[in-house]
Amino acid sequence: MISFHTHPDQYRHWKLSIEPPIAILAMDVDAEVTLRPGYELKLNSYDLGVDIELYDAVQRLRFEHPEVGAVILTSAKPDVFCAGANIRMLAGSSHDHKVNFCKFTNETRNGIEDATDFSHQTWLCAINGTAAGGGYELAEACDWIIMADDNTTAVSLPEVPLLAVLPGTGGLTRLVDKRKVRRDHADFFCTVTEGIKGTRARDWKLIDELAPRTGLMEAARARALEFAAKSDRPHGAKGIRLTPLARTIDGDTITYAHISCEIDRERGIASVRIRGPQTDAPGSAAAIHAEGDTFWPLAFARELDDFLLHMRLNETEAGIFVIRTHGELNRVAAYDTCLAEHADDWLVREVTLYLKRTLKRLDVTSRSIFALIEPGSCFAGSLLEIALGADRSYMLDGTFEDSDLPPATIMLTAANFGTLPMVNGLSRLESRFLGDPGQVEQLRQWLGEPMDAGTALEHGLVTFAPDDIDWEDEVRVAVEERASFSPDAMTGMEANLRFGGPETLESKIFARLTAWQNWIFQRPNAAGEQGALRAYGTGRKSKYDRKRV
Repeated sequence: MISFHTHPDQYRHWKLSIEPPIAILAMDVDAEVTLRPGYELKLNSYDLGVDIELYDAVQRLRFEHPEVGAVILTSAKPDVFCAGANIRMLAGSSHDHKVNFCKFTNETRNGIEDATDFSHQTWLCAINGTAAGGGYELAEACDWIIMADDNTTAVSLPEVPLLAVLPGTGGLTRLVDKRKVRRDHADFFCTVTEGIKGTRARDWKLIDELAPRTGLMEAARARALEFAAKSDRPHGAKGIRLTPLARTIDGDTITYAHISCEIDRERGIASVRIRGPQTDAPGSAAAIHAEGDTFWPLAFARELDDFLLHMRLNETEAGIFVIRTHGELNRVAAYDTCLAEHADDWLVREVTLYLKRTLKRLDVTSRSIFALIEPGSCFAGSLLEIALGADRSYMLDGTFEDSDLPPATIMLTAANFGTLPMVNGLSRLESRFLGDPGQVEQLRQWLGEPMDAGTALEHGLVTFAPDDIDWEDEVRVAVEERASFSPDAMTGMEANLRFGGPETLESKIFARLTAWQNWIFQRPNAAGEQGALRAYGTGRKSKYDRKRV
């Protein structure tokens, strides 16, 4: 089983040092410590285990170190920055592992960009040796790239000529969308195996700055201090500790403090229950800080994040998430109000940003998502986002026979109007009503007001609202029908339907680049017996099917 639980004391591939107001994260991959046997992580190449540690470091820098306003990403090895994703690992991995590996690395790099843009913790990269493929893509995720100016240090994206695949961690998209590299320059860059160095790399915008090798880190520190001086992160504040999550796995049951899941392996269904807050929202920023990582929105986001990653890598056949909530509607809404009222506090900002990123991870998860809104549910505000982002939602009209619970209601809060955007840059309400944007504004009149099933259906907030007589059969048929469809077809259909509207760098990576990479990874030219992934390093020449498909 792949675990995403780690801590700086347990890192085998990274060295983190804090030098307020900056931090240095140095890549120092232990070649022998691999996620699976059969390959070595030479030249700072990486597998999922390396990126799990990187993700943990990104999270801890945001929550545990408010005094850090800039992060320098570099290598602890001389003459090599990062050789990218390990080729032997890719060649020997199943298709689903390759896809999920690429997806996670994309999300981690998006998280670095999110830290720069919204946490004002700017990431810089100091390239002190060859940065190839995923190594350069890692640099691209940073806001500023400084490279050693010598005869050996170069950046490259050699996947096309060497491996017959794409720079699948956003490399192509970031070249033209983020770094604004000219298309003809990008075309040449992506097809030359030896890469580009020196002034040409800088002039073509592949990097931002050159420095002598002996003065590289000095230049990086100076630039990092400039960025840190512009940050609004409180240099004298104390961070909160992200303690290990309490998770129990017992057969087909997964249990956290706020989330539980029962997996029906025969039908491929994961029944997920989310427990709303059991205590009232704290009344001040100081009280939020005192609660630390037990503060309900943060505790819930961490658990949901871990659950989604666990399911993605370890439970690939549970293709349908049926999600319910349980708790008090008003308490969830009160926590949303708490986040809004203290939005200027650095920790509250981080919690809200974490919720945003975790809900995005749910959006891009390749599972069918059904939300069931029943008596006792607490789909309000930030939890309502799950129902609004689901492929379908069913809300019981009335109550169940022999139940003393009142009819189910939902509630809109400020969190539903842009605080937690999707990868397309729109709120889930805006995505829902692309053809009727005025409907979103009309819904503001319902802020903080409970809506019953009839009202929710009338305003387009749920898909269906069956009564007690039809509920069990309608839900059962819907879920069983979904389980009968091809998982591949569902993944493609859902990804196309979920992200309407404008394209952003993120939506291009997940809806376009990832789709192409997934397809190319399966083609014989890349993955076949005579394909480039298998031929790499053997001395054999790849044999390609020359038909354009």
